[in-house]
Amino acid sequence: MYAIVDIETTGLSPANEKITEIAIFIHDGHKVIEEFSTLINPEKKIPYRIIHMTGINNQMVEGAPKFYEVAKRIVELTEDKILVGHNVRFDYGFIRSEFKSLGYIFERKTLDTVKLSRKLIPGRKSYGLGRLCKDLEIENTSRHRAGGDALATTKLFELLLTMDSKPESISLTGVKSGVNNSIVKDLPSKTGVYYFYNKDNELIYVGKSVNIHDRVLSHLNNNLHKKAIEMKNQINAVDYQITGSELVALLLESDEIKKNQPRFNQSQKRTYFNYGLYSFYDDNGYLNLKIIRIIDELNPIYTYSSLHEGKEHLINICEEFNLCQKLCGLYETSGACFHYQIHGCKGACIGEEDPAEYNLRANSSLDNYQFKYHNFFVIDEGRNDDEISVVKVKNGKYIGFGYLNNDQLSEDITLLHDCIDEYRDNKEVRRIIITYLKKKKCKVIEFTGDD
Repeated sequence: MYAIVDIETTGLSPANEKITEIAIFIHDGHKVIEEFSTLINPEKKIPYRIIHMTGINNQMVEGAPKFYEVAKRIVELTEDKILVGHNVRFDYGFIRSEFKSLGYIFERKTLDTVKLSRKLIPGRKSYGLGRLCKDLEIENTSRHRAGGDALATTKLFELLLTMDSKPESISLTGVKSGVNNSIVKDLPSKTGVYYFYNKDNELIYVGKSVNIHDRVLSHLNNNLHKKAIEMKNQINAVDYQITGSELVALLLESDEIKKNQPRFNQSQKRTYFNYGLYSFYDDNGYLNLKIIRIIDELNPIYTYSSLHEGKEHLINICEEFNLCQKLCGLYETSGACFHYQIHGCKGACIGEEDPAEYNLRANSSLDNYQFKYHNFFVIDEGRNDDEISVVKVKNGKYIGFGYLNNDQLSEDITLLHDCIDEYRDNKEVRRIIITYLKKKKCKVIEFTGDD
């Protein structure tokens, strides 16, 4: 028996985002025998780009059940069944994360129709659901909605069943690379940085995870992209460093990539960011925000590797603080911006909102992207229960990190300074620290420049 599933979410990360819709089709190997579909209240705001893609907005989910209200139904529907999905790791990861937040361990066998399609229908240019369904003439009138995509996946699965009546015989958990299975088995389920080496002992990839073991396995089972398959086929050895703190893992990963330039970290090799977020006051006294190429003489509020990344971020800021699209350079018009027409902007674009009131929100939107203090330590988890990690920022620049025993954290600040191993400062690591402190409440200890 199979449970064919698809979800829609507020974003891509199970650790930070939530499910907004779920659809499950119970299949007995011949036909669908039961269906379940519902919107879910994610208990957080849905970003504009997600609304644009899925059509699911905040008003639609406001009266929908929260995940805990449908959790029992999901357990009952999927119990003793193989969970099937197109890139099922994504759906399974979110569902497990939602259950984990409820204190429940959700575990099911999974079957990925991406991998199954590659095996049974080789030679396709793309195995994305949309392209595959188009090539196979499978109709999907509700793309990027859980019900429509789950139904399309069901039709695809039924087609694949005609080619292999027992698709579960194609293992989804086997490691098909040069890595010794015992090495993978011994990897820790802890936070840290991991390293992939090829047969010539060359470092080819550096990554970070809150669960090294599971993350490495996900790489070794990734058949979604040509580059992912190429990389996993070259892996001959895996090494790791436990950091305890996710912040330290992020900082260490960034430094290792900049220092070693691994082949498969192409997107993260960039040391400098090309675009920045800047602010200025216009002739009417309104604070304007704009994403432009980095200006050497000016210090940007925030930095991005591409114009697209910057605009996506600015769209989120506009939504969260009800800012004007026109004053943020996102909507060119001589009149009112689009958000004003749907009551998302209070009229700063046409002079209706008082500049002082607007600027109060605009300035508040920038507080999250600058250090609150000039000199401070961030105290976070250590590599074991008896230890803490320490990250140091001095004069607004990242200095490095280190570790102390719990009982050494006292009023004597000298020990905090002495434990730090120095690393290179750059705009990326400062952004990592700012973003992390926004996401997680850590102990922050301020010090003076003379300490």
